[in-house]
Amino acid sequence: MKLKICGMKYNTSEVAQLQPDYLGFIFYDKSPRNFEGTITKLPKGIKKVGVFVDEKVEVIVNHIEKHQLDAIQLHGHESPEVCRLLKTTRKEIIKVFSIKNEFDFSILKDYEDVVDYFLFDTKGKLPGGNGYTFNWNVLNNYPSTKPYFLSGGIGLNETESILSFLSKQESKYCHAIDVNSKFEIEPGLKNIEDLEKFKTELYK
Repeated sequence: MKLKICGMKYNTSEVAQLQPDYLGFIFYDKSPRNFEGTITKLPKGIKKVGVFVDEKVEVIVNHIEKHQLDAIQLHGHESPEVCRLLKTTRKEIIKVFSIKNEFDFSILKDYEDVVDYFLFDTKGKLPGGNGYTFNWNVLNNYPSTKPYFLSGGIGLNETESILSFLSKQESKYCHAIDVNSKFEIEPGLKNIEDLEKFKTELYK
């Protein structure tokens, strides 16, 4: 089970010392976690994920080159065609879908061949960072074999729930746990102690 820590802005070097598998940097000016600086050099093995919301392909490509991104996370209403175009960059493509209490999984079909991963987040007012979980039982009906990221309101209090979820059939294709707002002192500033505790509990 991989770990992705998203919404990096201020204490990237300290978070990187925890050796997560992915660090996410949000390039969306309406987000309080919008990243505008230069990404510090990361330890080997950590993938840099650029998070975009309905951004132009050429802008995304510019960010890939500028920050040497390893993966692209698409958090808006991006079409399969946009994903297909971005696939030519040879970066990992993660397409986000938001869930509350139900979800029409047939939507995924057109994305199967043009993305590497799906990411399931909580449906809320914001494109991400809403701070609460969705009903994971919905994933009982997951029809695909494509690996996915589980996201949305995951914090220390959800550790037992995650461990329980990971023991069930619906977690079979869960590739990574994605955390963000529940591990913050303020938007973009991560609580290192809580992240360390979470990682220890989850991967012991």
